[in-house]
Amino acid sequence: MIQGNYFNDNKDIQDHFEKIINWNSVVEEYEEGFKDNKEYQKTNNALLASAPSSIDEAKEYYNFCLEIVGKLSGEIVAPRAAIMDKEGLKFEKGEVIFSKPIIECMEKAKEAGCFYLGISRHYGGLNVPQLVRSIAFEVLCRADSSFAFSMFTPDIAEIIDRFSTEEVAKDWLLDLTKGKYWSAMALTEPNYGSDLPSITTKAEKNSDGTWLLNGTKRFITQACGFNGVPAAIITLARTGKPESGARGLSLFIVNSKDVEIAGIEKKLGLSTSPTCEVVYENAPGVIIGKEGLGLLKYAMGMMNTARISVAAQAMGVAQAAVSEAKKYASERHQFGRAIQDIPAVRKRLDFMDRELIAMRCILYEASFCIDLYQWRKISVEKEKEKEKEGEGSYKKDKESLDKIRKWEKLANFYTPLSKYYLSEMCNRIAYDALQVFGGSGYIRDYDIERIYRDARIAPIYEGTTNLQILAAIGGISAGMAPTGYLREYIAEEMKSFQASSFLNQVYDMFSKICNEYREIKDKDLRDKLSLEAVHSSARFLGGMLLERSLTKFSAEELTERTDMVEQFNIDSQAMLLANLSLIQTKKQKIGMTLVEEAVIKVA
Repeated sequence: MIQGNYFNDNKDIQDHFEKIINWNSVVEEYEEGFKDNKEYQKTNNALLASAPSSIDEAKEYYNFCLEIVGKLSGEIVAPRAAIMDKEGLKFEKGEVIFSKPIIECMEKAKEAGCFYLGISRHYGGLNVPQLVRSIAFEVLCRADSSFAFSMFTPDIAEIIDRFSTEEVAKDWLLDLTKGKYWSAMALTEPNYGSDLPSITTKAEKNSDGTWLLNGTKRFITQACGFNGVPAAIITLARTGKPESGARGLSLFIVNSKDVEIAGIEKKLGLSTSPTCEVVYENAPGVIIGKEGLGLLKYAMGMMNTARISVAAQAMGVAQAAVSEAKKYASERHQFGRAIQDIPAVRKRLDFMDRELIAMRCILYEASFCIDLYQWRKISVEKEKEKEKEGEGSYKKDKESLDKIRKWEKLANFYTPLSKYYLSEMCNRIAYDALQVFGGSGYIRDYDIERIYRDARIAPIYEGTTNLQILAAIGGISAGMAPTGYLREYIAEEMKSFQASSFLNQVYDMFSKICNEYREIKDKDLRDKLSLEAVHSSARFLGGMLLERSLTKFSAEELTERTDMVEQFNIDSQAMLLANLSLIQTKKQKIGMTLVEEAVIKVA
């Protein structure tokens, strides 16, 4: 693997951080008037010492965190990624055995203080916005996405921070950030993956108010904890009757010492990350928040964060594939020249380059949307809860609520869109990168073989591609209506720059696709064509965000990026033309079928 600081060495990430991202808006929402710093000035609470007091300080703090993650990724994890993959994990007598290089990397991460990006400063976390987390996760996944998922699983405990009582949060999170616990999220069961409302793991309440859990969970990352440190397993279990569905589910914290780790999966990739089967037999649990809200509010409330994490993973893996392919192509000589100068190879490399910068625009815009609604919404909900408990009075702020609604709708569209598009494109890029290596890419002498295997999981977990399409299609149906929120957002963004003729043509085709799709009455046909509609939105929005980014560069910096953006939109024209043609043809065909059926009925 190429070594270095994966944050500082990546020009496109640096351009986003320094020029493209609107940090003023992010910091304003996330730091909430720099309340942690103000509290520090009053209380001198050491946990709040790193809290920024201005936008510049916040940006400097975020940059500092990312530089540390970048250094860890490129100088510590990347050189050990191949050996960690080769040695993998062992399972003996109910325990997961981690190899020496995995333990070494995790110890270095602890020394660097890279953990707990999403945990509140009050509980010892680094407490950074989603945009920073997405960049950090992308950077670490470039080094090794398997290790990245193991390292960042403690951040799952953010759900305790957000939804549990203060007493429960103090009991668990302070110990977690001191390294006494790892963390894991246990939702999936052997018979229920995406169909979470049907899960059967049961929680029963004792007369003394304690809870006991019974059941089995499968595909649970890091449920075993790490190297002797137990996990706080956040577990979804049924507290209501079997027929109560999603309304009968609650979330619990269960110590991994109180469950049986029945085994770990032998996987195609992600060899460093233990994927466990967990058996609960009268396992004590501590309830998070209120009974019955485990899925509907708490787990679903974290859905955007989970999806965006996989999109960031896909971004990092794609970056690794491109970086390794470009290095190999510059060094490998055939027919008297470096293979990067062979037209067919150059075509692949150029394609990967421009797709990569569009993917990053989509990922960061999705993260930006999350940051502009999520933290304000949490504050409003906490104020409402205090009012219910008689501890305060909630003052309704229409402007604030309107802002929450706007960005939440956009986040709920952008997150499944980016999870779908980036994970699928990651696999396309990994494929093309391996092709650049030729036969060498098929053997384990080069990291591209591992990268290719690790890429495959991205379109599968945290909701398959089909489920992401289903989640995003509402943004097409409702959002692109004449007064829809997505159409309004696009119109607002397009006013901020001079769109090229290429982008305007892509938008015209995208609008036609949306109109044609919305007119389809047959549900089965709508389902069949939803992929084309959502894919078209990703291509248009990627092009729009790329052209918007051009306004942040000086004339001297623009030439190469402008050419890439132009070619991206030219590619999109061909793709959207094909999608439009398919939708119109299928629509016309079913229309003719309905006419024929009507004629037969009349006859």
